[in-house]
Amino acid sequence: MTSKNPVPLAADDRDRLLHGTHHDPHSVLGAHPVQGGIAVRAFRPYAHAVTAVAGQDLRVALHDDGDGFFSALLPLSEVPVYRLLVEYDGTVQETEDAYRFLPTLGDVDLHLIGEGRHERLWEALGAHPTTHQGVPGTRFSVWAPNARGVRLAGGFDFWDGTGYPMRSLGSSGVWELFVPGIGEGELYKFEITRPDGSRTLRADPLARRTEVPPHTSSIVTASRHEWTDAEWMTHRADTPVHEAPFSVYEVHLASWRPGLTYRDLAEQLPAYVGELGFTHVELMPVAEHPFGGSWGYQVTGFYAPTARLGTPDDFKYLVDALHRAGIGVLMDWVPAHFPRDDWALAEFDGRPLYEHADPLRAAHPDWGTLEFDFGRREVRNFLVANAVYWCEEFHIDGLRVDAVASMLYLDYSREPGQWTPNEHGGRENLDAVAFLQEMNATVYRRAPGVVTIAEESTAWEGVTRATDGGGLGFGLKWNMGWMHDSLEYMSHEPVHRKFHHHEMTFSMVYAYSENYVLPISHDEVVHGKRSLVSKMPGDWWQRRANLRAYLAFMWAHPGKQLLFMGQEFAQGAEWSEAHGPDWWLLDPEYGAVADHRGVRDLVCDLNRVYRATPSLWQRDTAPDGFQWIAGNAAEDDVLAFLRLDAEGTPLLSVSNFSPVVRHDYRLGVPDEIPAWHETLNTDGAGYGGSGVTNPDPVKPEPQGSHGRPASIRLTLPPLATVWLRPA
Repeated sequence: MTSKNPVPLAADDRDRLLHGTHHDPHSVLGAHPVQGGIAVRAFRPYAHAVTAVAGQDLRVALHDDGDGFFSALLPLSEVPVYRLLVEYDGTVQETEDAYRFLPTLGDVDLHLIGEGRHERLWEALGAHPTTHQGVPGTRFSVWAPNARGVRLAGGFDFWDGTGYPMRSLGSSGVWELFVPGIGEGELYKFEITRPDGSRTLRADPLARRTEVPPHTSSIVTASRHEWTDAEWMTHRADTPVHEAPFSVYEVHLASWRPGLTYRDLAEQLPAYVGELGFTHVELMPVAEHPFGGSWGYQVTGFYAPTARLGTPDDFKYLVDALHRAGIGVLMDWVPAHFPRDDWALAEFDGRPLYEHADPLRAAHPDWGTLEFDFGRREVRNFLVANAVYWCEEFHIDGLRVDAVASMLYLDYSREPGQWTPNEHGGRENLDAVAFLQEMNATVYRRAPGVVTIAEESTAWEGVTRATDGGGLGFGLKWNMGWMHDSLEYMSHEPVHRKFHHHEMTFSMVYAYSENYVLPISHDEVVHGKRSLVSKMPGDWWQRRANLRAYLAFMWAHPGKQLLFMGQEFAQGAEWSEAHGPDWWLLDPEYGAVADHRGVRDLVCDLNRVYRATPSLWQRDTAPDGFQWIAGNAAEDDVLAFLRLDAEGTPLLSVSNFSPVVRHDYRLGVPDEIPAWHETLNTDGAGYGGSGVTNPDPVKPEPQGSHGRPASIRLTLPPLATVWLRPA
């Protein structure tokens, strides 16, 4: 068929398409009924010729209108289903016309996005391989409300987005384009024309896969993983986390054993953590980040597991393997801030978008990053949906939310004059409070069995109180006060500890104000703080003895516990993300291997006894689960207390933080227990201790002590903790 006259674009449309500022390219490109027939227009920069083809009979060469524009008027009454033959230097490509397709997002999606209530936002925005109107391709969409125009650039168009302008979907701020014929593995970015007319090339904020840093492109992806953890997921919510054993091994995946991929880790990490007996692993941030030295705490790809270790499906494979081994997976999540990289979120569409518009509110004073604008509903939606995404798409069992304190206070690390009070004249960031409440409520509603954990270092009231009671709604909170006080106590030479006894007892004054985790995290073993064993005083034997006694005290103290990798075998050096734990200390050929294996064996036994003893975890958040026996024996450096399960069954924990053996040490005990037996002793010879134990059952005597009618006499080993249970 021969075409009639060409139907070139109006000058304004042509100019806006050439300069990347057209809001509705589909209204002028593609095929449209006009007076006299069907106008077909194509915008194919660098093409020599374009031909429209439909069925067996229609084949029309489009007129070259210049600057990559081609058009023709077809003498038809209805728009045909057509394809384009595009001739370039030495080649002809047959392709669908991206501008003949209807939008891929519907009114419901756009309404929810506009309201900030799209809880599965990742399914609406980003890049998704799909079949649309019977044609396979990929749909792209991005929120950029301040942009004058958005175009799509990638490997498929040689990173020249000129010919792929996206359309703006009403007042939503969302731009969309379905590109036929491209699929998984394609690299892409969004070319955004800012309000001032300049252009910026940006990675997709909702990208679910990225290039390996330092490369920064987003990658079209679709999941092929088939989950095999149905049993874990079915029973995950059977017991509330507060009433369950919860012992966490914190891991930096990239340095745990450097060089391993997600799939390599799936073969090694579950077996190692299972041998140690931890109930959960906590992964330092896995979301994509440009600088490895940030350990993942400066995120640019909030929806993409870091490509350094493999694909998103590879990460799912690791989570799956951990679940099959009976190990829960927590991950660090960082909604407080993001870096200023000019290809990522900062001034994404030419103006502050994800960050606060007030520069004083936007700039994070400690890390050189930008804080999210928690008062903007679309930004809250981006973050709340992100929390849901990790739980639902990757079966994550818990989110440890980083830097909560920096979110809660407007004056955090700021001097007078550098911050503005809230509407009530206070220092509380009310927008951040509302965001955290919404995030927690949404996660708990959508993902049964998941726990959220706050890293919050202040005395903010109600961090783990339910949101309907005015709290933030977290399930657990890191007990930073316990960590600082107890490590300070342990750092003192034993001869001085009696003057610091309160540092080990003060935590019980507020132990039930929140639901706590006792954290010995990566933050405590870097930047000159020394490793855990190196914080301890004395010679090498005493340091290990102090460490063992401290760990058993920690495991018995009310609250869940977390230990960073390498500390389970008394690594002497600080952690370094460059080489990870010093595994050679466990090499049988190493002369002092027994010293390190002894500590690791203790950690295994701590977890074994802990998991089998409900007294140590069932009443963690209830005051009636704890009773002091000797809380004021400062002169002896002794601490003794009972832990009780729901049935009242006790475990007696006694710590002697002095370097001397205390014979016949009398402790008051409940008189209804006929005898006690030693179930764990950190001075055991197998752990590297001196072997001072209580091998025989210990029977109470009718002599009162510590306000109780009966008492027992124990031999307390030096620098050791002993656990006893009813015989």
